[in-house]
Amino acid sequence: MSNVRLPLTALRSFEAAARLLSFKAAAEELRVTPASVSNQIRQLERDWNCPLFVRKTRQVELTDAGRALAQSCQRAFGDLQAQIAAIAPPQRKRVSLAVGPLFGSRFLIPRLASFRAAHPDIELALHQGQHITQAQQLDTDVAIDWGQGEPSEWPGLDAQRLLDVAYVPVLSPALLLQSCPLATVADLARLPIVHQQNKTDWHAWFALNGTPKPTLAQETVMADSNMAMQAAVDGHGVALGALAMVQGDLDAGRLVCPFPTPLRPAQAYFLISRSGARKAPAVRALCDWLLAQAADA
Repeated sequence: MSNVRLPLTALRSFEAAARLLSFKAAAEELRVTPASVSNQIRQLERDWNCPLFVRKTRQVELTDAGRALAQSCQRAFGDLQAQIAAIAPPQRKRVSLAVGPLFGSRFLIPRLASFRAAHPDIELALHQGQHITQAQQLDTDVAIDWGQGEPSEWPGLDAQRLLDVAYVPVLSPALLLQSCPLATVADLARLPIVHQQNKTDWHAWFALNGTPKPTLAQETVMADSNMAMQAAVDGHGVALGALAMVQGDLDAGRLVCPFPTPLRPAQAYFLISRSGARKAPAVRALCDWLLAQAADA
């Protein structure tokens, strides 16, 4: 028996195919092609002159010899994994998350220390988020996207409502001091107004507060919501800030809110992931943590 070749790569392919009873599923698990799995198993059968599978049209079944070998492989690989786990330092799990600049800088980053403290074994990789319209665009474990939550909005993906938004006008204390008095909502129209994306939200907020068509003295439209918030902090105008994103600036005195009546849009932030992705413990831990943070916001 000492002359019998033990090709570990082929045996690993055989063990996965035997456990899953599928060359395709084994290939997906091992991140190789089904042809590679099939070829490795055929080579084993040729080398040992022993059929390991009965190949049918849509499935495969183990022969008696294949079943016996599968049990031995599972025990052997299990023993190896246990031994390696005992002698090797624990590896950190890696989870990737895509977020937009506003959510990332003003909601996520201030809370990252909490995540690291709760999950020191998870390495969080942050990516620049984009609006997702099809499953192929999701190239991270989890993404945070903005939308209304319609069933057709993220086809083929799991979407869970994460954070509702309440918009209020915010401006720097210095600009407020220059503009006193702001006795009524209509007085805001005298100040530079910073729009995010378009002018829809400001028009809706003024209408909600009894001033449906104000004449605005000065307007700037910014495509980047985080840039709009920074413009408000720097005293360049009044912006509509999502309370969850600007609460830190309000608490620190970098921004003030002269009129607290909120505009609540139909859209919200959603957690987006592939079906079944949260079965992975690290992905589930990140999602649970995000949901808990949003609930406390």
